[in-house]
Amino acid sequence: MAQEELAKGSDSRCVVGMDLGGSAIKLGLFAADGSCVRDMMVATPQPATPEAVLAAMVEAIARLDPSNQSEAIGIGTPGPVDATGRIAKIAINLKGWHNVPLADWLEAKTGKPTVLANDANCAGMGEAWLGAGRGCRNFIMLTLGTGVGGAIILDGKLFVGHNGAAGELGLITLNLYGPECNSGNRGSLEQYVSVQAIRRQTGGMEPDHLAHMAQAGNRQAHEFWESYGHHLGAGLASLIYVLSPEVVAIGGGISASADLFLPAAIAEVERRVLPECRSGLQIIPAQLGGKAGTVGAAKLAYSLI
Repeated sequence: MAQEELAKGSDSRCVVGMDLGGSAIKLGLFAADGSCVRDMMVATPQPATPEAVLAAMVEAIARLDPSNQSEAIGIGTPGPVDATGRIAKIAINLKGWHNVPLADWLEAKTGKPTVLANDANCAGMGEAWLGAGRGCRNFIMLTLGTGVGGAIILDGKLFVGHNGAAGELGLITLNLYGPECNSGNRGSLEQYVSVQAIRRQTGGMEPDHLAHMAQAGNRQAHEFWESYGHHLGAGLASLIYVLSPEVVAIGGGISASADLFLPAAIAEVERRVLPECRSGLQIIPAQLGGKAGTVGAAKLAYSLI
């Protein structure tokens, strides 16, 4: 869709959604119905100091939206954000990010209202808007990758808690005496279903290699993915009892192998959760892939206009 076509629609407003990562910054110009007018990706500056990232963002937005049509900016950052959506408390894998007032800085440079959220929260908002959770009022998403992130949508709104840090679904305790977690917890869900956990459990093997082995008929690989699904399902059972979602979406890189572990995870949930507490529940793969973060950031931006 060209910008001229956007202007002819019933709602010509558009916003910028951005997903800040350690190696790349993804951004898109989004119409009010969630359609992407234009998107692009630029390299994250190295070293990724706050000042360097800000400069790269300002330049990228100018290239993405040369006609200056956008009315607001939403950004997903790889770490916790304060409850007001103004300050990036920490940004994982980015140098020197401690309590960075990124929203204020970007507003001063662009003149557009700006809001921040944790990148997993943005992915969850994207899936809730246009993906696996579309039409749901109560929805949770887990992202299975290097770590395990999450997002909680309650009554149609992103839930971040009183200090902005809610939604760390991968840090719930699965085993009181399990492996130590960077969070300070032990035996967290992340220690059983993340990429790092898979490597530890298999002597350094990668999830995609294990998936190929299972698909080729390797019995041990099949057994591994079944065990993986049981651990995931046990973690989901606790979340379902507390949050009672309509849909649980499973995203992140490991979700590419969902057909190998999701049946075991669902079976584990059915064993552990009372039928009355999971009536109508769907546990399904996320649908938007790598676009979820920018889509969710755009949805966040629309809350400002």
